[in-house]
Amino acid sequence: MTVRIVVAEDSLLVREGIGRLLDSQPDFEVVALCADLPELLAAVPEQEPDVVVTDVRMPPTNTDEGIQAATQLRTTHPSVGVVVLSQYAEPGYATPLLAAGSGGRAYLLKERVSDPAQLASAVRTVVAGGSVIDPVVVEALVADSRQARPTPMDALSPREREVLAGIAEGKSNAAVAAGLFLSERAVEKHINALFGKLGLAPERDVNRRVMAVLLYLSDR
Repeated sequence: MTVRIVVAEDSLLVREGIGRLLDSQPDFEVVALCADLPELLAAVPEQEPDVVVTDVRMPPTNTDEGIQAATQLRTTHPSVGVVVLSQYAEPGYATPLLAAGSGGRAYLLKERVSDPAQLASAVRTVVAGGSVIDPVVVEALVADSRQARPTPMDALSPREREVLAGIAEGKSNAAVAAGLFLSERAVEKHINALFGKLGLAPERDVNRRVMAVLLYLSDR
């Protein structure tokens, strides 16, 4: 079976180079070369490709058009695979690409294009419903997920955070209350609530206000 491919890349030289590289494979046929997102979205229903190979950034905005195309095609042409090529090992691109599932999607760094076998393999994997994520991108995703792990501070309400911010500034309950237009009683309730959410149970030798401030500062 011949794999029909649409290539989208705003650089003429890169676009032509990728097209020729893919056309050199005996089972591939490049059916359209596109320079921007509108051309790409028009070519898919016209050419009915099996796979789209697209740059992550293209006109009209040069931001994330490749990701936009992949997202839209999941709805309009779910059988079409997408291989995104990027210069950036950026979780901000890879995460939305894979948000609805990794099947039929690939994210490769452009440097991999210098090895025709890697790009061809990615295209074949995507056609078969699999996925390919560049190892460098995987490392970036893992690092990003570690940074995004929840902390005790995530449990606090916006008002409790405001109260704790006041405490961190060295304010008394009365001063915090005045700054937030609350009663001292309300501030005390918020403080007791945030102590509980932060797991700061009453202990004789532990100043809970100090511990709460330390948690607040470590989260910034």
